[in-house]
Amino acid sequence: MARASDGESVLHKHLRVLGAFEAAVPFLTLTDIADRSGLAPSTAHRIVAELEREGLLERLPDRTYRLGVRLWELACRTPGALGLRELARPYLQAVHARVRQHTQLSVLSDTEVLFLDRLSARDAVVNATLIGGRIPLHASSSGLVLLAHSGQEVVDAVLSAPLRRYTPNTIHTEAELHAALRRVRADGWAVCDGHIHPESRGIAVPVYGAHRDVIAAIGVVVPNDEASPLGHIELLTHAASEISAAMRAAYLPTGHPAATAGGRFRPLVNSSVRSMEYLESISQRAEA
Repeated sequence: MARASDGESVLHKHLRVLGAFEAAVPFLTLTDIADRSGLAPSTAHRIVAELEREGLLERLPDRTYRLGVRLWELACRTPGALGLRELARPYLQAVHARVRQHTQLSVLSDTEVLFLDRLSARDAVVNATLIGGRIPLHASSSGLVLLAHSGQEVVDAVLSAPLRRYTPNTIHTEAELHAALRRVRADGWAVCDGHIHPESRGIAVPVYGAHRDVIAAIGVVVPNDEASPLGHIELLTHAASEISAAMRAAYLPTGHPAATAGGRFRPLVNSSVRSMEYLESISQRAEA
């Protein structure tokens, strides 16, 4: 990989520019991009021009920039994100129809939870997440589920920095985190009462992939009241099981011990059976 004269890879500098954009800050000037990425203005200007030429950034009439639609196009091809989101969406909708609060799907990203999808009601309880947004692993029910099924190196990385406190109930010590992870592994779910907002309770369970590894978490954010969480846990566990079955059907070939009937390698796309057959025939003709 090419490296700049300061030792930082060229690719990393491009990623710093793209990472300057956030869901809450979608439009940036060149000066904003340089400041937020920590790059010299001349370097930021050169990289922004390259990214714009490739469609990864778009310049608007007011001379601000936003992330380009080509990023969305590329993201749609990854089975680890939007493909999973497509398969999970019907089951998220089923959960949301029952809960009528917030229902969300998330994955592990370094030491944070990355939220791929969320369904909400306008009068729902306070929730600090956005689609495409992040929250530290230790602070949320989804994060604890993902962290509990990660390697020790991820736990060590989380503990290498101070644990941010959102409320007095947020986990903020190493002992509290280890105890919470033991409970998640033993129970198979996480319940966080008021960890991010006093009025909100997070409940999450793991989603298993084609090879029985935890690839995501599905959760709800509901009022933090005295109600038992077991009904929500049962609902989420059923949805997670359905998503896992859909993943196996999408990715494991016929004859694999864990494959469901009709399972085979194919693009992870949620569509009608006839549509998928037609897409597959097009692909086969193109390869012939």
